[in-house]
Parts: sequence; C-alpha cells; structure tokens
Amino acid sequence: MRIVFAGTPVFAVPALEALCAAAHEVVAVYTQPDRPAGRGRQLQPSPVKAAAVAHGLPVLQPVTLRTPEAAAELAAFAPEVMVVVAYGLLLPPAVLAVPVHGCLNIHGSQLPRWRGAAPIHRAIEAGDATTAVGIMRMEAGLDTGPVMLEAMTPIGERETTSQLHDRLAALGALLIVQALEQVAAGTARLVAQAADGVTYARKLEKTEARLDWTRPAGELDRQVRAFDPWPVAETQWRGAQLRVWAASPVLRPAGTEAAVPGTVVSVSAAGMEVACGAGTCLRLERLQEAGRKPVTVREFLQARHPGDPGACLGWVLGMPSVVSSTTGVQP
Repeated sequence: MRIVFAGTPVFAVPALEALCAAAHEVVAVYTQPDRPAGRGRQLQPSPVKAAAVAHGLPVLQPVTLRTPEAAAELAAFAPEVMVVVAYGLLLPPAVLAVPVHGCLNIHGSQLPRWRGAAPIHRAIEAGDATTAVGIMRMEAGLDTGPVMLEAMTPIGERETTSQLHDRLAALGALLIVQALEQVAAGTARLVAQAADGVTYARKLEKTEARLDWTRPAGELDRQVRAFDPWPVAETQWRGAQLRVWAASPVLRPAGTEAAVPGTVVSVSAAGMEVACGAGTCLRLERLQEAGRKPVTVREFLQARHPGDPGACLGWVLGMPSVVSSTTGVQP
C-alpha cells in the first residue's frame, strides 16, 4: 500500500520504523516544523524527521493543513492510507478525505476514555489500573472515530509516563502493521466508540507541576509518576525550585500526626518523608535542584543539606516555606 505518514515526537518513531520494515511503501512523511531547542536554542528536527531522513524519505513540514494547497499537495502522493501518530496538527475534512482508505491514528488509551492530547499522563494521574493502545479511523471530531484494533495492558503500580509511553509506542507499531494488513486484505472491521465513559486528556501545563502537600500522598505519588519526563513534579526548598523525580507513599511515623502538610517528618537513607493531607506521608527518593542533575535524596542531603525533621517544603498555607539551616521553621 502507498502510505503517507504523519507524526512528530519519539512516540511516533517506532510506528514509522515498523512501516519501513514492512512490505508497504511510505511515499512521504509529514512532521512539525523544526523548533529551537537546547541551551543555544538552535533549530532542531523532530524525532520523526530524523528517522525519515535516515530512511531517505521525502519530508514535508507545513505550518498548517487548512488550505486547498495543502490538500492538493497530499493528493499528489496518491496515498491509499495516511497513518497519523501524535502529529500535532489538526487534519481538516479535505485532508481526511484524500487517502483511499482514510486516515488511521495510533492512540494511547482505551477509547473513549482519554480522548485528547495527553492520554498516557492522565491515565496514570487518575490512577487507572489498565490502559490500551488502539488504531482508530480518524474523523472530524477529536478522537471520536471508530476503532479497528486495540491492545489492552495493565499500568504498573510504580510505572511512570516515560515507561508506559515506550511500551505503548512499541505496541502501537505492532498494531498498525496488523491494521494495514487487514485493510489491504479487505478484512478490516471498525467498531464505533461507546457513547458512555468519554473523558478528555487535556494538554499538560507547566503550572500543574507544583505539588500541593495538603492533598493525600497517593495523589501526589501519581502526579510525580504522571509528570515524568515532563513537566516534572516540583516543590520548594529554601525558596528555590526542587523537582521531584521519584517518590512513594509510606506510613506516617508515629508521633507526627499533627505535622503541617509539607513538613519533613523523617529523614533516612531511604528518603525524605513529608507529611501530606489526610494524615498521609510521601517519601521523596530522587530530587533535582535548579541547574543540577537529579540525585538520590541521600546524595542531596550529603552534598548541601542537613535535612532536619521540622523543615518545610513547598507552598504550605499558600506561602513559600522558610527553612532554617539548623532546625527548620514552620511557615
């Protein structure tokens, strides 16, 4: 089959690689325009563009597809199907109508749960026990099209977005090859999504990264795992940003029941335990100060910090914490 591929981030690369390895013809690759990145803010190609160039495939990077010229340019490739994976641009009806067999999207959730931009993050943040990756035929609505194939998978108790992302990307690559085999053979079966259970995975915002210590530790644990690798959960330590890369809920130590949320109630080689809402406790295990690399809590405390019980993290009672270099003080 003649395929046009559209994708941008790392999540889309396994699917492109799988299509190149299969007996199909990828005639063009669409991806987002190069963006500035790194300390020098130099223009960098997307991961999909880098993979396409490595395979010698034609690459197109339009700013929009909402013009007659864009639809005509796509039609010139005479695609039988368009495979779309986290492309980042909306496909208008005129573009959706170009491929003979339509546009197939790899989506990282069990539809109709978590339609939208961040299904993997939101599934972990919500505490879902399972998720899926599926092949959906695209239509004008946001992730509303019928589903062709779907593979369920459990979400690990300690799994992060980064880890689940990689697993779903690999599963999606396998599924899209199977889906195209069915399309080519005329055996593809499309199932309409259920009308009930629709949720939307809104795009992540940097402002969501801040940990609210008045919430229960289980919710904060899910936030930490959901926001790895971006935007990374954060709090404050001595008035400066402190990112939290790894943490886990633990029992609050005896005698600390009255501790204000955000108070460090115990420090050991295992981590820094912080009082949270509803009488719970979160053990911080891997931290990162601004401008430095992530380190274990043990390394963090040995390098510069006494880690006294009684010190406070974050924005407790709506005010930045103030921490003494010796005993720590309440905000």
